Amino acid sequence: MRKQSLVWQLFPSYLLVTLAALLAITGYSAQAVRNFYHEQAAKDLKSRAALVSGQVHERIRDGDFASIQDLCNELGPAADTRITIILPSGVVAGDSEENPGDMDNHAGRPEVREALMGCLGSSMRFSKTVNKQMMYVAVPLMADTKVDGVVRVAIPITAIDDALWSILSRIAYGGGIVALLAAGVSWGVSRRITRPLAELRQGAERFARGALDQPLTIPDSLEIGALAESMNTMARELDERIKTAIRQKNELDAVLASMVEGVLAVDNHERLIIINQTAAGLLDVDAEAVLGKYLPEIVRNSTLEQFIEDTLSSEGMLEREIVFHQHGERLFQGHGTVLHDTQENASGAVVVLNDITRLRRLENVRREFVANVSHELKTPITSIKGFVETLLDSTPEDPADVERFHRIIAKQADQLGSLIDDLLTLSRLEQEEKPLETIAQIEALRPTLEKAVLRHVSRAADKGVRIELHCDDALEVRINQSLITQCIVNLLDNAIMYSERDGVVCVTASREGDDVVVSVRDEGCGVAPEHLPRLFERFYRVDKARSRELGGTGLGLAIVKHIVELHGGHVEAKSTLGAGSVFSVYLPANTSQTSA
Repeated sequence: MRKQSLVWQLFPSYLLVTLAALLAITGYSAQAVRNFYHEQAAKDLKSRAALVSGQVHERIRDGDFASIQDLCNELGPAADTRITIILPSGVVAGDSEENPGDMDNHAGRPEVREALMGCLGSSMRFSKTVNKQMMYVAVPLMADTKVDGVVRVAIPITAIDDALWSILSRIAYGGGIVALLAAGVSWGVSRRITRPLAELRQGAERFARGALDQPLTIPDSLEIGALAESMNTMARELDERIKTAIRQKNELDAVLASMVEGVLAVDNHERLIIINQTAAGLLDVDAEAVLGKYLPEIVRNSTLEQFIEDTLSSEGMLEREIVFHQHGERLFQGHGTVLHDTQENASGAVVVLNDITRLRRLENVRREFVANVSHELKTPITSIKGFVETLLDSTPEDPADVERFHRIIAKQADQLGSLIDDLLTLSRLEQEEKPLETIAQIEALRPTLEKAVLRHVSRAADKGVRIELHCDDALEVRINQSLITQCIVNLLDNAIMYSERDGVVCVTASREGDDVVVSVRDEGCGVAPEHLPRLFERFYRVDKARSRELGGTGLGLAIVKHIVELHGGHVEAKSTLGAGSVFSVYLPANTSQTSA
């Protein structure tokens, strides 16, 4: 149904009531005037009939019908009245306008019938004789209780109708003016009632748009004024609640955004109502786009989905480990609890996902480190203990055997000392908390490389390996000289260790884009591709037996990696079996300077 404005509901009603009242008054007035005129006309006709009755009665008793007709012809035009004399039989004895002999029997006429019964008769009807609407009044001529005849007088009511129409037209004209005035008043009253309501509607629309700081004008009407005051009060309270809700939402959003844990919440129907960016990243979805969606539509992790279902059906808090495979395998500790509404009824569940991948990895590294250290320490200690027990239990007869045992013990002790030194160095590097600016300065890189090469000259000469150095004297970089020296020393140590006799180890340094790259190349046996990603792990050896035989501790490359990362760089290893290996150190060039 089409809705209408209130003014168009009130105005027609007021106008209709006014018009109905005017029509009722006009109709009543017209009927009253008509009845008044008819009553006056009837009385006048009765008087005229009474005047004629005295002159006609004697003539009827005498049977002088000729004089009756003459009397009618004389009195009728003079009184402007039709006069008809009717005998008790209904025969017309005289008529002022027609020949009695040509007229029908009038005994059946209503007014005549009443008069013949001794009563005053009257009626209004159309007369076929004169072709006019007439008013008839019949008066009986009584002799004691006997009716000797009837005197009927009649006049046309056209004049009465004309007078009535004149009066009614004036009434209608006045009623029209009153109707117009009433319409104007009704319109004004309707507008006066609806205008405050329209202002209230506009104010409510402003409130709906959020303009709660623009109060409504209080109208004069008591009821509408009370409504406006109530709406203003509602707007103030709503404004406060909205501000409080927005502040709480902003605080919640800030907390959720700053959390490294993933947070998501669902209602009882498993529709997502809250999700932070961390959880969205884990699920690989858009945080804004998935709100309100059904959980199975967006969660592709069966363990998480089952965990949320279990949380919804539980009473307390649940914990479970969940593995995510997006962007690499990651392990999370899930904490789930039920949400409650204001009536303390369960309304959903919230799940917090804490990334424990690094902790678990560190635990695994720690276990592996302890196992590796124990194994690395046990090997030389066992060897030393075995040879010492051999010397204590029985003195070898050959002095050469004693000397060989002593040399083995010394070598194992040196190996043990090197391992402990490397462990201490690695521990010191991991615990270094000072920023690079406080432990490094801009240095010419070539002297540092020369210092590292110098420490291996004699060892390389013993093995017949030649070391070559290629570095621009002007190349400078921000480094800690002692740490970078140790880094290159470790790389040279590996290169010489695995190089064949008469081989060449080449050390080069150059600027490549945003980095300064120091590479150590050897011509040794090389490393298989499957071992390259793990070369810089602690105690990782490609050939464990040969590495221990050559005196390696398995920590050299791990130390190199920590030193380079401390400088903000990274390391790479490339190798070809049977053709040698290249270990490259990338140091940031944005902290370096080249001399002019």
